[in-house]
Amino acid sequence: EDEESAMVTMKTLGEAGEERALAHLLRAGLRLVQRNYRVALGPSRRAGEVDLILRDRDGTLVFVEVRARKSTTHGGAAASITHAKQRSLVLAAQHYLMRLPSPPPCRFDVVAIDGERLEWLKGAFTAA
Repeated sequence: EDEESAMVTMKTLGEAGEERALAHLLRAGLRLVQRNYRVALGPSRRAGEVDLILRDRDGTLVFVEVRARKSTTHGGAAASITHAKQRSLVLAAQHYLMRLPSPPPCRFDVVAIDGERLEWLKGAFTAA
């Protein structure tokens, strides 16, 4: 596979994973607030992005990172979320919350998809 088709495959895998994750979370009673919330984290730094922002039944705002992998080689989907990735998610979430008059309780979840297996990790990490 050349690099370009590998990138297309990764993007397609990611989008399909996001659709699967969203369907799973909606079935669990969460409501979609926003998809792919992007924010520039300064001129020289890459943008932070939150894949899905949902509202849980109790009013908690849930920031969700979706990771999809074809298989569990290389540690699997959940293992691919580094400390740096968590930091950029937290920064994007803080930016999102600044727009709200009174921020609700929040949680960071991960939906890890390894092949056919989907795992929803509630409270996967904290903003601290």
